[in-house]
Amino acid sequence: MSRILALYPLLFFLAAVPKAQATPNVLFIAIDDLRPELGCYGAHYAQTPFLDTFAESSVTFLKHYVQVATCGASRYALLTGRSPKHSGAMKNNALYAGATAIKDDALPGAQTMPELFRRSGYETILIGKISHTADGRVFAYDGKGDGRPEVPHAWDQMATPMGKWKRGWGAFFAYSGGRHREDGGGHIDLLEFVAKKDTDLPDGLMAETAIKKLELMKKSAKPFFMGLGFFKPHLPFVATRQDWDAFENIKIPPPADEEPFASAYRHGSGEFFKYATPYKKTRPLNRQASNTARRAYLACVRYVDRQVGKVLKSLENLGLKENTIVVIWGDHGWHLGDGQQWAKHTPFERANRSVLMIRAPGMQRGITTHALAETIDIYPTLMDLCKTGFNRTHHALDGISLVPVLSGLKDSVRSHAISYWRDAVSVRSASHRLVLKVKNGKIANSELYDLRENIDSVKNIAGSHPGIVEDLARRID
Repeated sequence: MSRILALYPLLFFLAAVPKAQATPNVLFIAIDDLRPELGCYGAHYAQTPFLDTFAESSVTFLKHYVQVATCGASRYALLTGRSPKHSGAMKNNALYAGATAIKDDALPGAQTMPELFRRSGYETILIGKISHTADGRVFAYDGKGDGRPEVPHAWDQMATPMGKWKRGWGAFFAYSGGRHREDGGGHIDLLEFVAKKDTDLPDGLMAETAIKKLELMKKSAKPFFMGLGFFKPHLPFVATRQDWDAFENIKIPPPADEEPFASAYRHGSGEFFKYATPYKKTRPLNRQASNTARRAYLACVRYVDRQVGKVLKSLENLGLKENTIVVIWGDHGWHLGDGQQWAKHTPFERANRSVLMIRAPGMQRGITTHALAETIDIYPTLMDLCKTGFNRTHHALDGISLVPVLSGLKDSVRSHAISYWRDAVSVRSASHRLVLKVKNGKIANSELYDLRENIDSVKNIAGSHPGIVEDLARRID
């Protein structure tokens, strides 16, 4: 008895010592074509209550920029942590075709972020669009292809639900009832809002699948890395009827600057204009038609916001919230008539600026930061946050960890952010954007935009501010 009594102080001490933090899980949520038009980014007319609530417990980056304003190349940079300057990846098929393709060989080091987590003891789960293809398998839009993994050695589970659409790209370009843009039926409407339930459409099915997978991982001894890639608000604009009706009495402001860009990189918005519309197509769109398209985009954002909310609520209900890093990321921005541009595919601010929100154990919460950040920073940030004996990567990472910003130790880790489009290099400082046309390694043309008062500025001031042009141009090797 005396020995037992003697142990009491030791037992009391051990009980008082905090338990070591378990290896954190990672829930990475990608949202296709999501520009920062959310309540938490200052858009009072947007209806994004779940993302706004998430912002209250995360660090929200107001100035996050992608490497390339197109899906495949942006996601290549995310998954590899490499800049196009070193990888050369500029196209949608960069992950699986040509010199930039991820090798199917088992190399000594990991080639991508999910492969690194998988090698390091994580259960890796893919649902939806994290790489370029809609379900992580290599198929063409028409269904042709061998279906090999787009990112080899990355995923333990590839669990995208196909529903009535039967295949990945069918679900991606879905209309209600199993119809889709690539089914041969000529379906190419810009917008459709007839579905009654969230699960009548693919993103609702993906949220449901993610919740089921989280329930299973709750019982697992392994940490998880889940990549959940929602399709909306990517074209076509399809969501439930309630999402369209919700904007009936809401005044959606017109673009801040409706003057066209006088730029070599202004395009004809072909991705947007190829769809059939309920209004007469004119170039430029008149105010009423523009408002209809903007409303349709915001309705799709409202729909995907609700799906994100369901998954985050499940994470909390399962008791996984406090030990799970959550990243919400938009693969690039989107022009909504700003400068008479629609869709992405430009070197301008609206195409390169996208959503980035990070919630991590032990980091600041409810903070909004103006720190400049690039998509390639996410990979080293997650490695830094997880600190879990990672096997080495196959190549050097080009990004900078954002943990000093997340923890509050630094206001920023970058003085500028660099993006690429075709033969353009675009440099964003805290106040300006410089767009340089580069030909044979030399600057052939420069455009400078002052974004301090209006991020939609279309006025090229390069000629009157040579000092700023020279200073920003020096940021590029």
